[in-house]
Formats: sequence, structure tokens, C-alpha cells
Amino acid sequence: MTEDNDNYAAGDRGALERLLLAHLLEQRRSRRWGVFFKLLGVFWLFLVFFMLLGHFDGEFVSTRPHTALIDLNGEIGGDGVSADSLIGALNSAFEDKHTEGVVLRINSPGGSPVQAGQVFDEIKRLRAKNPKIPLYVVVDDICASGGYYIAAAGDKIFVDKASLVGSIGVLMDGFGFTEGMKKLGVERRLLTAGENKGFLDPFSPIQPNQEMHAKLMLEEIHQQFITVVRKGRGKRLKETPDMFSGLVWSGARSIELGLADALGSLDTVARDVLKVENIVDFTPQEGLADRLARRIGTAMGDAMRPWAKSGAQMR
Repeated sequence: MTEDNDNYAAGDRGALERLLLAHLLEQRRSRRWGVFFKLLGVFWLFLVFFMLLGHFDGEFVSTRPHTALIDLNGEIGGDGVSADSLIGALNSAFEDKHTEGVVLRINSPGGSPVQAGQVFDEIKRLRAKNPKIPLYVVVDDICASGGYYIAAAGDKIFVDKASLVGSIGVLMDGFGFTEGMKKLGVERRLLTAGENKGFLDPFSPIQPNQEMHAKLMLEEIHQQFITVVRKGRGKRLKETPDMFSGLVWSGARSIELGLADALGSLDTVARDVLKVENIVDFTPQEGLADRLARRIGTAMGDAMRPWAKSGAQMR
């Protein structure tokens, strides 16, 4: 009888141990899943926070008079600097009822003449619509080519004495590989419908008529650029034979030539010219989702487009 009781007790203890072990394992699983979901929740909160931060950057409303700042930094039409984003920022700055003046701070070597022209036209439209809100340009390191195209729309242009200003010209660049192909024994096979469809193809000998057409097109765009500068600068411009040749000048020399008006920085223009030291940044900012999408798109584009043809550029 005692032996049977011992067997029952041992069986009960084994069952109890198995039950406790199963309970412990379940608790561990629950804790692991709990930690996982907590981390997942924190991750999504941070993701939403950064997306909202990127979406609203530059759009915070000031409740007192301010100088509206917009930065143009980089190649126009390039990474993160588009006419659409700049025009949106300009409209936001001019529409804010507390904006006393707008400062467009430029640090750009140039870029797309089309997008530079779109921004120039929008600045002129906004100034005509808001005659009491001036727009001043402040040049950082460089304001060249397409950057200067936009700057010419400003009421005044302020520079540092060592800034680089000018490069009023247009270019179209590329490479020719025909001689290298001959040495390698490579034959180019290009089929087109339309005698000029392979316009300036880098793997084919250059055609004189196509070269002439390209030069005429560049000259036309160059004349449009010159007209814009003359319109924007007016009687302040002291034209020289090489002013529109594509040369650049120091900030100090650009003032002498009438390409700029005076020495100045963001702080001095806000404090001494506009008399409004409170600065609110309206510069368009990319959100996290936009940056990821752009990087993925750029990577895919580079992979799909090993040979890209160059268009006219102001740089």
C-alpha cells in the first residue's frame, strides 16, 4: 500500500513539474512577444515622428514679424533642389502675414536653365503681387550660372567679398569615343528613323550640321539668360565685353560691375536692411519617406541608365 502511495505521489510531482515547466515556457514566450511588440511600437512612433518632422519643417508659423529665409543650396534640378520645392517655399513665405521680407540665400553653381527660369518668373510674380515685401538675395560661397539667373530676380543682391559670382553662359558637355572604339576594334551599330535622331551620339562621328544646331540652340538660351540679367539688374549693370562670356568674379568685383549691390550676410540683411532680426526658415525639407524614395529611385535609375545624354546646363 505504501509503495502504491509513493508511486501516486511521484506521478503527481511529475505532472506538477511538467505543468510548472509549461507555465514558465509560456511566460517566457509571452515576455518575448511583449518585448517584440513594444520595440515595434517604438519603431513606428519614431518613424511617424520623423515623417511629420520632415513634412512640417519650414512651415512653422511665427506669431511676430520675421524675416523669411529660404536656402538654395546645390545644383538646381539636382539632388533635393527643384523649382517645385523652391516655388512652394516662396509662396509660403510671401503668404505668411508676419513676413516683413524674404531672404533667398544662394550657394549654387547653377543647373537647369528651365527650372532656374521658372523660379525667376515666380519671384517676379510674387513681388508684383506683394509690393511691400522685398526679396533680397544673399550669396554664400558661389552664385553662378543658373544660380545667378535666379538671383537677378531679387530686389538687391548681397555678397561676401570672396564669393564667386557670374558665369553667365550655357554649356552642353559630353564625350566622344570614336577613336577609342577604332583601337579596340568596336563597331557602332545605330539604327534611327529620322536623320538626326542620334543627335550628338558619343559613339558616332560628330556631324557638322548637328554641331551647328547645338551651338545655335545654346546661343539662343544664352541670349535669354543675358536678357534676364539685364532686366533684373537694370541701370545698375556696368556691362563689359566679357561680362556675358561665362567668367566668374569675386564678390567685391561683382559689386563694381553691378552684378551685386553690397556686402552682406543673412544676419546683416535681417538686422540692418529689413530691421527684423527674428528669422523663420521656410526652406523646403525632405521627409524621411521622400529621401528613401529618392535614393531608391536614383539607384534604380543609375542601374537602368548606364549612358545618359547631357542637356543644356547653366553651370
